[in-house]
Amino acid sequence: MLVYRFMQRILGFLAEVFFRQIEVVGDEHVPAEGTATIFAGNHPNSLLDPVLIIARGGRIVHFAAKDVLFQSRVLRFFLDRLGAVPVARRADHPDGRLENDDAFDRMFGVLAAGRAVGIFPEGLSHDAAHLSRLKTGAARIALGAAERHPGLVVRVVPTGLTYVRRRRFRSRVLIQFGAPITVGADEVEAFRSDPQAASRALTERLEASLRDLTVNAEDWDTLRVLDGVRRLYQPADVSLEHRTELARRFNAVYPSVAEQPEIVALYTRVQAYLERLRADGLTDRDLRREPAPGETLARVSRHLVLMLVWMPLALPGFVFHLPLALAIGFAGLHLSPRKDVIATTKFVLGLLLMLAAFGAVVLGIGLFAGPAWALAAAGLLPLSGYATLRVVERGALMFRATGTLGRLLSLRRELADLRAERAALEQAVLGAVGRFRPASMTPIFPDRAGPGADAGFIP
Repeated sequence: MLVYRFMQRILGFLAEVFFRQIEVVGDEHVPAEGTATIFAGNHPNSLLDPVLIIARGGRIVHFAAKDVLFQSRVLRFFLDRLGAVPVARRADHPDGRLENDDAFDRMFGVLAAGRAVGIFPEGLSHDAAHLSRLKTGAARIALGAAERHPGLVVRVVPTGLTYVRRRRFRSRVLIQFGAPITVGADEVEAFRSDPQAASRALTERLEASLRDLTVNAEDWDTLRVLDGVRRLYQPADVSLEHRTELARRFNAVYPSVAEQPEIVALYTRVQAYLERLRADGLTDRDLRREPAPGETLARVSRHLVLMLVWMPLALPGFVFHLPLALAIGFAGLHLSPRKDVIATTKFVLGLLLMLAAFGAVVLGIGLFAGPAWALAAAGLLPLSGYATLRVVERGALMFRATGTLGRLLSLRRELADLRAERAALEQAVLGAVGRFRPASMTPIFPDRAGPGADAGFIP
C-alpha cells in the first residue's frame, strides 16, 4: 500500500492548496487500522468528497465509485491505485441489468481483511441544502460482510462534510466523524431473517446520525465556536456517545438563545479564545500539559520562518498566480456541467492549468536564459505559490505577527494565561447552560451544574 500512502499525501497536499482551512472534528471516532470500517458520508461536492476522506480519514479507504468513471483512462489509472471498486448505478444504466455481485464480493473482502470501505449512501452528489434519503447500499455491505465472515464486527462511521461557499477556491470545509455504529451478531441474525428490513433499519440509524452531523449550525464559524463551547463544558473523560450528544444539543438550542446579551458576550469571548489558540499554534488539548523541552524554540522558529521567509517569497507569487486564480474561477463557473461539480471542476482544471502554466514558464526561461535558470524557476514557482497561500491563509494574523512572536517567546506564561482564561470560560459556560436550558431536556452530567442550573444540563 505504499503507492496508496503516496497518493494519499499528494491528495492531502492538493486539498490543502484548494481549501483555505480544513477542520476535522471527531477524528477520535475513527477506528484503528485493522478494524473493519465503512465511512458513510453525505455527498455534496462530487469528487472532492472522497478526496477529503482519503486525505483526512487516516485510514486506507477503498471507495465505491460509479463504473462510468473507469471509462476514462486517466481516471482509471488513479482509481485503480486508490483501490476504488467500480459499482453500476441505475442512473448510469437505465436500460440495462445491474451486475454488482463482484463489487460486493470485493468490498466484503476488504472489510474481512480489517480495512476500510467508503461509500456515499445518497447515491448521486447534489447541491441541495439537506440530506437526501439514503439508499441501503452501505447497510447491505456492512451486514453482508458480517454474515459472510462469522465473528467479523463491522463499524459504520457516519461522516459529515460541510462546505463554506463550496464552489469557491480557498474556501473552508468541516469534516465530522460521528460515533461508529457497530454491526454485530444481533444485526446479522436480523439480516438472515429479513434482509430488506434489517438493511432499512440500519440505514435509518445511519441517516439519523448523518442528519446530526450535516445540519448543525447556520455557518461554519458558529459550528467552530459551539464545538469550542462543547469542549469547555464536557467532563475530562466524556464517552463518545455523550460527546456526540453534547454537540447535537448545543447546536440545536443555540439558535433560540443566540440574541440573549449574555450569550452574545460569551460567544464573542469563546471566539477570541479560539482565535488566540490558533494564532499561537495551540489547541485546547495543549493546555492540559506542560510544554516539552525545546517546544518553545520550535514554535518560535516556525513563526520566524513565516515572517522572514514565507512573506518575502509570497510577493512574486501574487503576480504570477492572480491571473491563474481568476481563470480558474471563470472556468469553474462556466464549464461545469452541474452546480454540484463546480468545485470539482475548479480542482481538476486548476491543477491542469497550474501545471501547464508552470511548464510554459520554465520552458520559456530555459530557452531564453538557459537550463540553470529554468531549474531555479522550477523550484521557485511552486515555493512562491505555497508561500502566497500561507500568507493569505494567515490573513489578519500576519498583522499581529510581532505580538504572537512575543507570546511564543514566553510560552509558559502564555499557557498560564490561556489556562486561566479557559477556567473562567468554563465557569461562564456552566452558568449560561444552567440559566438558558430548555426545561424539557434531561440532564446527562448532574455534577456539571453551574450557577442557576437545575440539576445540571447539557444544552
